[in-house]
Amino acid sequence: GVGFYQVNQKNGQRHSTATAYLKPCCDRLNLTICTSTQVTSLLWEGNRIVGVEYIQDGGLTNRIKVAREVILCGGAINSPQLLMLSGIGPAEHLKALGIPVIVDLPGVGQNLQDHLLAGVIYECTQPLSLDKANNIGNFLKYLLFKQGPLTSNIAEAGGFVKTRPDLATPDLQFLFAPLYFQNHGFNRREGFYFSLGATLLHPQSRGYISLRSPQPLVQPVIEPNYLASEADCECLLTGVEMSRQLIQASAFNQFRGKEIFPGSGVEKKEDIVDYIRDTVETLYHPVGTCKMGNDSMAVVNSRLQVHGVQGLRVVDASIMPTIVSGNTNAATIMIAEKAADLIVATCQ
Repeated sequence: GVGFYQVNQKNGQRHSTATAYLKPCCDRLNLTICTSTQVTSLLWEGNRIVGVEYIQDGGLTNRIKVAREVILCGGAINSPQLLMLSGIGPAEHLKALGIPVIVDLPGVGQNLQDHLLAGVIYECTQPLSLDKANNIGNFLKYLLFKQGPLTSNIAEAGGFVKTRPDLATPDLQFLFAPLYFQNHGFNRREGFYFSLGATLLHPQSRGYISLRSPQPLVQPVIEPNYLASEADCECLLTGVEMSRQLIQASAFNQFRGKEIFPGSGVEKKEDIVDYIRDTVETLYHPVGTCKMGNDSMAVVNSRLQVHGVQGLRVVDASIMPTIVSGNTNAATIMIAEKAADLIVATCQ
């Protein structure tokens, strides 16, 4: 289907989970929010997690004990990192870094998946895009009334399609943006443009997260292995071809100018694949590195409890065994909603 996307907005502003869930609870006596804080390890008693160690404001190390359980919500990068720093993960990897192995879970940090986008960009023959939306008039509209182009989420419309008729579900998601969008928006170009991006919904490539050091403030290794599977390249190739076809629709006649990317000279399959490999970018949807399941590579069970560990759950996008067929925000919120029900049920 094709249409306008639902967005997390309220009164013209991004309505994040912090705004929707956390801010209304800030005054609760049983809630303490620590900012500028980095958890450095989980605390053990036998095979049970009883607290966390953390650094606040880059200063002293502190510890806090829990009465029931720790809920780890670090995301697909930081959740496996903290588990491994705390002795939960692939035994050989932890031993190589001198970290004592408490629970050997080879799936921690593995199974990294992400959504990739490859796009086409065209000149817009009319001054209607968002390329010059950053002006005083629009700033005032936004500040005073929460209206105007600065309320846009950029990718306002799109659709889901199948690249082959035999597929059970769509494998591409299109995102239309009324501006020049390349390199995450950092590349700029004078003029007016529009972009259409094809997103790979079901990547076959798998990456991993590993530790670079046993020191918790050292960033982990992030190896996404993007486009390691030829099937991923083929899907995005079809996506670029379909994007070009869509832009040739008569509805674009009064707006369509010159093709900027890939460019009119990029027509051969191998040249389009080279273009994809050079320009493809993440949609910031990493998942899967603490996957739910019962197989040898699973990290959490159906109640999101870490296998072989008491008093510890993981509640974030890392528990997805496979990436969802669309943006991960809503799915991650629902994981948290389900986890809340599970936690409440345990406490009753």
